[in-house]
Amino acid sequence: MSAQPIPITETKSRLVVTEGGKGGTGKTSFLAALVNWYDTRGYDYTLIDLDTEASKSRGSLIHYFPGKAAKVDINQPEGLDHLLNALEDGPPVVLADMGAGAGQVAYAWFDAMYEGAKEMGVAFTAIGLVTPDPASVDSVLKWASALQDRTDYLIVKNAINNPSDFGTWDRAPRAEQFRQQFRPEVIEMEYRVPTFEAQARNHGITIDQVASRRTEIPELQKTATVIRAQAYRRHMFAEFDRVKGLLLP
Repeated sequence: MSAQPIPITETKSRLVVTEGGKGGTGKTSFLAALVNWYDTRGYDYTLIDLDTEASKSRGSLIHYFPGKAAKVDINQPEGLDHLLNALEDGPPVVLADMGAGAGQVAYAWFDAMYEGAKEMGVAFTAIGLVTPDPASVDSVLKWASALQDRTDYLIVKNAINNPSDFGTWDRAPRAEQFRQQFRPEVIEMEYRVPTFEAQARNHGITIDQVASRRTEIPELQKTATVIRAQAYRRHMFAEFDRVKGLLLP
């Protein structure tokens, strides 16, 4: 008797989560732009803030999206279960921002829940941000070592300097091995003028709000600032469109 083929589970929903590794890589700013893309394209989603470090909200998802992002404490025994419960009760996409240093909690949860989630038709996308800092690349590789091929990978090269040298990501043997083994999609996040970035972060204002002139912050209403925001938005949305297969069910 021939062996029965292994059934392929149909993907019905997707968890899109930033890797909570090294801090200061721009995870929340990136995810705020991604939320703008979902809204503009008309895609439905649930937004969850898992960043326990940003307890006072400034610079966190609940700062950018008050009343829209749910705050979840991943250090509670069933904290990360909210990700799957949100998929069961709501839209087929969950966007979650993992805080720095959340690796061990996330790895243990993933190991315990992956097989069951897969049977439910849940696909995973792990978003790793790399900067010119070699530690950011090390963080991405550490997550990949734990998650292996059980998730899709989206790597964001965040140009926090001008110019930015991504030598560690581009040339380090371990990074090359990661690219060959897991075939991540790679997109670029353009350099943003520090004054713009600081004002937007401090006031919880997204790129889309500035580009659309939907803010009352004087520094973010200036014509040159609006034009910069429109350029940032145009670039990021084009990048998201290119990899939307990792962002949708």
